[in-house]
This record gives sequence, C-alpha cells and structure tokens, in this order.
Amino acid sequence: MSLDAVKDYFKLWDKEKDIIELEISSATVELAAAALHVEPEKIAKTLAFRGLESENGILIVAAGDAKIDNKKFRHTFGMKARMLSPEETLEQTGHAVGGVCPFGLAHPLPVFMDISLKRFEKVYPACGSSTSAIGLSIEELYEYGKGKEWVDVCKGWEDREEN
Repeated sequence: MSLDAVKDYFKLWDKEKDIIELEISSATVELAAAALHVEPEKIAKTLAFRGLESENGILIVAAGDAKIDNKKFRHTFGMKARMLSPEETLEQTGHAVGGVCPFGLAHPLPVFMDISLKRFEKVYPACGSSTSAIGLSIEELYEYGKGKEWVDVCKGWEDREEN
C-alpha cells in the first residue's frame, strides 16, 4: 500500500507520526483543503510528466492554485508538458492519482519544486493515498521530497496575496 511506503519513508526523519490520515477524500486540491481546513493554495500538489526519456517521468510539486504554464515548462525543460497517464503515474511513483507525492517513490524520479510554493511557511502534500497528507515547511518539503531544484513553470498564482 502506498501510504505504508510513505510512512516507512518518513521513519528516516521520525516524521511518520505527523502524517494526517483523514476520514474523507483529499484526492483533489479542493477536497484536501476542505478536509484539512486550509486554503486550497496551501495544498502542495504533485504532478507527473513525461521526462526527456519517454519511459521516465519527472515530478513537479506546485501550490494548489498554480497551473502549469506550457511556455515556461518548455523553456525550463526543453520539451512539451505531457502528463503521465494514471496507470503510468502509478507504475512510476507507486502512488495512485489523488495521492501522488514525492515521498516513498517506487522508482527514483527527479522532483522539481515550483516557486509558487515559496509564498507559504507551511504546505500540505499528499502522502501516497487519497486520504492522507502531512504539514511541512517549505524547507522540509524540499528536503524530504528530494527536490532537485526550484523552477518557475506555473501561472495563475502570481496575483494572489501571500500568506
């Protein structure tokens, strides 16, 4: 089970007890925000895209109110933004859509953190299931998520007030 893989992963930092297991679905930004009683933009969503080598994916972690900007993505990665299918996402990450996160991955994938997250002191990524999350500082998210680098590949969040 994917949640168990993430719990095992967080044992490295003695953080597995900080995982929030919910009674209701947190599979979308809106559902997660409602379940956790936080603003939607503070949900750290993980999106899975095809990498340069078509068989390998890359992960982008972005704020809940951010949308991928195709021009920025192409400029940053030198390729078109093409999301993995739900089946490919599960195969490459070990997490089903709705619980995708950069923790406890089935295969090592490059993880890029979008600057849309830097507005916040604390964000809430999923933990491998559609009923789990964890509250992390931006520094913790980058460290535990094994961030490769900060990127600017999203739009739609810039005019929002910082929290």
